[in-house]
Amino acid sequence: MWALYKKEINSFLTSVTGFVVVGIFLLVTGLFLWVLPSGMNVFENGYANLDGYFALAPYVFLFLVPAVSMRSFSEEKKSGTIELLLTRPVSDLKIILAKYFAAFSLVVLALIPTLVYYFSVYRLGYPVGNIDSGAFWGSFIGLLFLGAVFVSIGIFISSLTDNQIVSFLITVLISAFLYMGFEFLYPLFGNWGYWVEMLGISAHYTSMSRGVIDSRDLIYFLSLIVFFIYLTNFNLFRRKW
Repeated sequence: MWALYKKEINSFLTSVTGFVVVGIFLLVTGLFLWVLPSGMNVFENGYANLDGYFALAPYVFLFLVPAVSMRSFSEEKKSGTIELLLTRPVSDLKIILAKYFAAFSLVVLALIPTLVYYFSVYRLGYPVGNIDSGAFWGSFIGLLFLGAVFVSIGIFISSLTDNQIVSFLITVLISAFLYMGFEFLYPLFGNWGYWVEMLGISAHYTSMSRGVIDSRDLIYFLSLIVFFIYLTNFNLFRRKW
């Protein structure tokens, strides 16, 4: 598993994919936070917080994470190496986890440089340090879990098709629905609306953004990740029959 993980992460870092993904994420968030006149601009808002960053990042992830995960199994199937991969003396689950953690590692690499935003706002605050650190770290952890869920969805969809573009588009649609689709549905369910809204990712991401790490939010994210990894494992296992 470790050897496959290193192979996958090296394929990201030795190609343009990894640099493009990290570069686009940093460019888009950096422009909206510090340069472009918008409601997310730190200087225009006049408040020492990064609410704009954590509001924008999920929508950037909706496109960048599928771009990372779309090749996971689609490329193997298209090149005909999927059978060779599955006949290795490694379980299907370990193969899936190796590809999953490699893609997630790239998401983490994209997020780590944005810690500079926190330290910049920390220094710009008046007085220095006048920033809600709890809310920042809660949001940052929430963003990590959000990326982890999107990767698990992308890995699963990639296992269904040998077309990377199809994999990308379907992953974007499913991720977008799970993130914000339930917010549009909950008014239709009356008294059950709250529970419907809680089925969506956005409600749990927003909850963590308040700076309180609730076990219910952690269980929700972990359950989604395990669910899609299970579906991926089931799909690969089915190919053997």
